[in-house]
Amino acid sequence: MGLQGRDLISGYDLDRKEVEVVFAMADELRSESRKDSLNRLPGCSLAMIFQKPSTRTRVSFETGISQLGGHGLFLSADDMQLRRGETIADTARTLSRYVDAIMIRTYDHQDVIDLARYADIPVINGLTDLLHPCQALADFYTIRQKLNGLQGLKLAYVGDGNNVAHSLMITAAIMGTDIVLATPNGFEPDKEIVGIAREIAAVSGSKVELTDDPMAAVEGANAIYTDVWASMGQEEEALLRRAIFRNYQINDEKLEAAAPEAIVLHCLPAHRGEEITDSVIDGAHSVVFDQAENRLHIQKAIMYLVMS
Repeated sequence: MGLQGRDLISGYDLDRKEVEVVFAMADELRSESRKDSLNRLPGCSLAMIFQKPSTRTRVSFETGISQLGGHGLFLSADDMQLRRGETIADTARTLSRYVDAIMIRTYDHQDVIDLARYADIPVINGLTDLLHPCQALADFYTIRQKLNGLQGLKLAYVGDGNNVAHSLMITAAIMGTDIVLATPNGFEPDKEIVGIAREIAAVSGSKVELTDDPMAAVEGANAIYTDVWASMGQEEEALLRRAIFRNYQINDEKLEAAAPEAIVLHCLPAHRGEEITDSVIDGAHSVVFDQAENRLHIQKAIMYLVMS
C-alpha cells in the first residue's frame, strides 16, 4: 500500500491518502478476529526504545505487536549502551541486524531523525519533545469515528503549545480540519511547525489559527482538546504554569460554548482539576477513553503497514 519499509517520524511524512490508508487498516484490524490478526506479522520483532516513561505508548505498542503475531522488546535507557557513549548510528545499525522495526520514545527529536537515517528498517516516532505523530493519528481517527468525518470541522486545542499541539496542527491541516490553538502568551507552538501546518492547510483548504483567548477558541468547536500544562521534564515549572494557565481549564462553561454535538479529547495522563474538570472528562461529551483505545488500533495499523 506504499507504506512498506517507511519511517513515521513526523505527521507530514504522510499525505491525506496515506492517512486514510492507516485509518482503513485500523478499521480492518478492529473488526477481524484475534486469530486472524496473529497471521499479520508472525515472527516479527519490534525494538521499543524508551528514554521517557510511558503507560499508553508502551502498552499499546507491546500489546499491538503481540496481537499481530510478533514480539516487542522493551529497551529502557538503563538497558542500552546509549548512556555509556554508544552513538545513535551504531545503535541503529546494530538493531537493524536483529529486529524488523524500531519504535522510540525520547526527548530530542533529532535522535529519531538520526536513528532513521542510519537504520535499515522502519523507525516509528513514539514521542519526542517536538512531535507526537502516532497520538495525533489516533486523535483524528477518533474524531472521524465519532463525528463521521473530518473535512470542515473545527478543532479547538486549549493549553500548552507542546508536542501534541504541534502534531495536531499538522494532521488537521493534512485532513482539512480547521484548528484553533489557544495558548497563553509565551507558550505558543513552535513558529516553524505553525508555518509548515499553514503551508499544508493552504493546499487542503483548512485554517490554522492561534489565539490567547480560550473562550474564543472553543466557540462553536466540534471537538475540544487539552493536555497537561507541564509536560514530562517540566515538573519544576508546574506551580508557575498552574497560575498562568488557570483560565485555560476545560470545564462546563467552555463546553457550553462549543457546538451541541462537541466531543472532548485528552491524550492522558490527565491532571484532573487542572487542565480538565471531572465533570467534563467523565461526562457525556468525553471520548477520552475511546481515544486511548484507538492508540492500540492505529499503532497496529502503522506497524502492519510499514513492517509487512
